[in-house]
Amino acid sequence: MADYGRFRSILAHQQDGILTLTLNRPDRLNAVGDDMHEGLEAILHDLRHDPSVRAVLLTGAGRAFCVGGDVKAFADTSQVEHTPYESMALVTQSAARLIERFIEVPQPLVAAVQGYAMGLGATLALMCDVLIIAEDAQIADTHVPVGLVAGDGGALAWPLAMSFRAAKYYLMTGERLNGIEAARLGLALRAVPADQLQDQALALVQRLAALPPLALQGTKRTLNHILRQRSQLLMDTGLHLEAATFLSDDHKEAASAFMEKRTPTFHGR
Repeated sequence: MADYGRFRSILAHQQDGILTLTLNRPDRLNAVGDDMHEGLEAILHDLRHDPSVRAVLLTGAGRAFCVGGDVKAFADTSQVEHTPYESMALVTQSAARLIERFIEVPQPLVAAVQGYAMGLGATLALMCDVLIIAEDAQIADTHVPVGLVAGDGGALAWPLAMSFRAAKYYLMTGERLNGIEAARLGLALRAVPADQLQDQALALVQRLAALPPLALQGTKRTLNHILRQRSQLLMDTGLHLEAATFLSDDHKEAASAFMEKRTPTFHGR
């Protein structure tokens, strides 16, 4: 049996065929850092070979689901150990692997979103098969406001969940949606009161875990061909453009302005 609890920033609990994964950096609103990205990649890969898990619940500890990449880490260039080219390659490769891992998981994945799901955090939620969200939660793809192309899964996930024109608007602006609006537009299956989120998400996961696994997983595998085809169409371009904007002055300005709590000024370079 796989050891799903071997990563510092992800709590794992398995019971009755259900694996609950909790993003666990509550002091950073579960920003993706430490070993979280690596852990998600490895756990999703392990699930492919674990028939003891019938369904997965993905949630976040504390006040947020996940606020995306760790902007404070982006702003700290003192620990950079790679050339710009190497950094671009690492960003592209790791992001592509994570999206591929989500597509390959045979078991149904349910995301329970409370608080904030921003940028990569929104992508993590939307790459799950079912998303249930608290009514007062906030979800957005915030790449563009921090000077980055929305290429690590946002361009893949958002247009499959809502109308194309609506997805373009929200990806280009980074505007936030509350849980009720997210459900209305199709990003979430349903929005529920925050104090009912975990109970309703668990009931949904239990229902999926009780279904015939061969039929359920075969249905998911069939539908995920749509995701795979879209991924092959979009991800190379999106990730290379996103990696390039990691090196832009506009992104550096956005990260610095965030740390200094001021309004950024962008110059298109």
